[in-house]
Amino acid sequence: MKKLALVLLLAGSVHAADVPIVGNVESKCVINTDIPGVYGNPTADVLSTASADGGVQPVIRYDVSLAGAYKAKITTPTGFSTSPALNDVVVWTGSTEVSEVSDAAMSGYEAAKVTYDATTEYDMTETGSTWFTVSSSATYGYGKAFPGGTYRAIVVAECIAQ
Repeated sequence: MKKLALVLLLAGSVHAADVPIVGNVESKCVINTDIPGVYGNPTADVLSTASADGGVQPVIRYDVSLAGAYKAKITTPTGFSTSPALNDVVVWTGSTEVSEVSDAAMSGYEAAKVTYDATTEYDMTETGSTWFTVSSSATYGYGKAFPGGTYRAIVVAECIAQ
């Protein structure tokens, strides 16, 4: 009986605690906008980032400090984030290309890219910086003029951990 009372007494005085463990991870892939894009308006129904059309192509820089751990995923616009009211269809085209690299070992990035829909992916197999140039154009209706106003579209640049 004394043993049972002692066991019950000890069992009743057991306490538990959850002890947290916290860690912060800083990405080894940083995305920078080196040149923001600007749409030119070469004809009434076209907006384009091409310099020949009065536009400026955005340039995005990826800085990677851990080779083979990340994938660059860049999606060109498929709609305006802000614009005047539009009552017709806008047809979008866009592309992404490697424009500069910090290491010759990155020279194969462009040939190895994967493109689908409005998205282009690159395996970031080397450390260093890679600059991507994005082109975007929007054509409004069939020979319809874009209404006056400010048009804004977003290029989505992501660094996906692999």
